[in-house]
Amino acid sequence: MINKTDFSEQFAAVDSGTLASTPLLSVRDLKVHFPLKRGLLVQREVARVRAVDGVSFDIMPGETLGLVGESGSGKTTAAKAVIQLTKPESGSVKFEGQELVGLGGSAMRPIRRKMGMVFQDPYGSLNPRMRAGDIVGEPLKVHGLSESKDDYRKQVASLMTTVGLSPAMAERYPNEFSGGQRQRLGVARAIAARPSLLILDESVSALDVSIQAQILNLLQDLQEQYNLAYLFIAHDLSVVRHISHRVAVMYLGKIVETAESKDLYDRPMHPYTRALLSAIPTPNPILERSRGRIVLRGDLPSPLSTPPGCGFSTRCPIATERCSESVPELRMLAPNQKAACFLAESVR
Repeated sequence: MINKTDFSEQFAAVDSGTLASTPLLSVRDLKVHFPLKRGLLVQREVARVRAVDGVSFDIMPGETLGLVGESGSGKTTAAKAVIQLTKPESGSVKFEGQELVGLGGSAMRPIRRKMGMVFQDPYGSLNPRMRAGDIVGEPLKVHGLSESKDDYRKQVASLMTTVGLSPAMAERYPNEFSGGQRQRLGVARAIAARPSLLILDESVSALDVSIQAQILNLLQDLQEQYNLAYLFIAHDLSVVRHISHRVAVMYLGKIVETAESKDLYDRPMHPYTRALLSAIPTPNPILERSRGRIVLRGDLPSPLSTPPGCGFSTRCPIATERCSESVPELRMLAPNQKAACFLAESVR
């Protein structure tokens, strides 16, 4: 597995104009808007939901990018647009140098073999009528990756062993597994076709803390073994810190800050990031009582009617008149760290 220092050097080289490595996944100005229509006989568009509104990021081979934000910030929609399960309004998604936006289902099939996805709900993401072995082996059949029935069985057994499950469990149904075991099945299915990118959508949020740690350790072991890249989506920043090389913070369909993991947690520059980090509890009860939390006003605005100017201005504790009039650009404020805030320097 590539360590965080290696990524620091890679991205420093990219920012200085020297190409250190080619991104596995490159997303530029991605927009996903859903029209809201009304009318009985003739429907007309009355509004647009700007679920993802101009998102850009790269993921290098073997790297984990954490994508964080409140529920409704657009994280899952962005991920679905990356894998083309949701069609973007505009923008570019390049995987291994190939443009994916506009590709049809048949053209996407060989590409999806190289992309796996692990879903949030280990209970709802597995077919209850299929045996565990058939769930894990389904990608092998879809992509024609087994030479014979015997080869198929051997591959399924190997996959189950890889994720810490006994091959003898292959004949069981999902309801016979615990939540952590079901998520291991989901991971085994996701890596069956030997992808280079895994999209992990809140994949540990439904598990208790001890099981979360087991799944995160499994993911790190698999990354080291197969040089997998991860797009790790979560709202729990303590979990993201454990696994991510870099972190992108989303708010109301936009990325408001990006940084290497250590830098973002040590010196957040956007007030929204600072508020998210202040909500992480500390195990020391004395420190927990004494530390200051940033309490945001109100709820996340509706993507149907985003506020003028900076989308965070209606909740920001340091917003000025300028913030409600102009949209801040995502700009470089420190090596490998960007934030979309006019006042970022004042909160450092």
